[in-house]
Amino acid sequence: MRKALYAFSGDPITYGHIDVVSRTASALDEVIVGIGVNPDKTYMFTLEERTEMAKKALNHLDNVKVMPVSGLLVDFAYEHKISVIVKGVRNSEDFNYENVLHQCGVTQKLGIDTFILIARPELAHVSSSAVKSLQKEQGSIVGYVPLHVKQKLEEKMMSQYIIGITGEPGSGKSYISEKFVEFGKKAGIEVHNIELDLISHEITNNLKEPVYKDVRDQIAKIFGEEVQKSDGSIDRKILGEIVFNDPDKLDILDKIMFTPLMVRLRKEIYGKKGLIIFNAALIAETGISYICNNNVILIDVNEKVKTERLTRRNLSDEQIKRRLLSQYSFDKKKETLENKIKENNNGKLWIYDNSDETGDDKIEMLFNSIIKEQIEKKV
Repeated sequence: MRKALYAFSGDPITYGHIDVVSRTASALDEVIVGIGVNPDKTYMFTLEERTEMAKKALNHLDNVKVMPVSGLLVDFAYEHKISVIVKGVRNSEDFNYENVLHQCGVTQKLGIDTFILIARPELAHVSSSAVKSLQKEQGSIVGYVPLHVKQKLEEKMMSQYIIGITGEPGSGKSYISEKFVEFGKKAGIEVHNIELDLISHEITNNLKEPVYKDVRDQIAKIFGEEVQKSDGSIDRKILGEIVFNDPDKLDILDKIMFTPLMVRLRKEIYGKKGLIIFNAALIAETGISYICNNNVILIDVNEKVKTERLTRRNLSDEQIKRRLLSQYSFDKKKETLENKIKENNNGKLWIYDNSDETGDDKIEMLFNSIIKEQIEKKV
């Protein structure tokens, strides 16, 4: 049997590590992934945490086994009848370092060789230290690590537990989010309600940075000068009438707003601790459930109550119809989010029926169950 050892700290495991393991596993019969312990290093995650993260990240590879490793790698390889140690290198510095380690291993006269795998160009910048540096400043790390690792980093480094909340128009997202903040104060737990729609309002209204002025001008150029007020801000009512009547135009607006929204969202989350409610209507539609690691409350509401709530916003029957058609149905949202959880092997979907407007006790029960599961069990 052709067998190899690939060892690394995994503090945390990254897509760079995963790629090396995958390539090795495709060429050999068995790969032992060793999560190392270096007494000269200070780790963010415990050995158990690092091992569990690696196991979950690699559980799709049937011929890969993950275990802790200590001491000389060549000794471990010898004891497990492994003749090859695999090393991934990203640059000349990595190569020189691994060359020295290989020569030291050769002096032990155990017959263990080293095979070098060159990092793919698109992953050459990925490292555990880079991931932690980005996370420290609330940068996006979705291209660096799997979602379960991203979630662990947010919890460990930032004390952040991000939960999405979404649903159709009139489902009561904002009400439930505000209640969570209220229940958090009652329980002595920090809870922050971050509404993506309010961030959108700021971008189209009064943010002074040059890029947001450009966004407003671009919206006016594409959708017509009538959507821009004399002060440069966007008349969202007029813009809404245009885009909610034309799916293609709504898609164009979403693309214009996406990057500015993500930048402002990061700034909103930065420095906040505790439970962070990410309140957004289009989590499923725009594929941004990764922001909350696929941990989402999906609100259901019956047609009668939904229509009554939207009517109270002074929307006509035709406007209500267009608003509802601009989003996925409840069932489509549910299917999309469930598929993301399965695809990423991470996340949880809570279904909450908000048809009963006197159900604050039910909302508090949901809040308490999420706190117990997402925070109390992890601290």
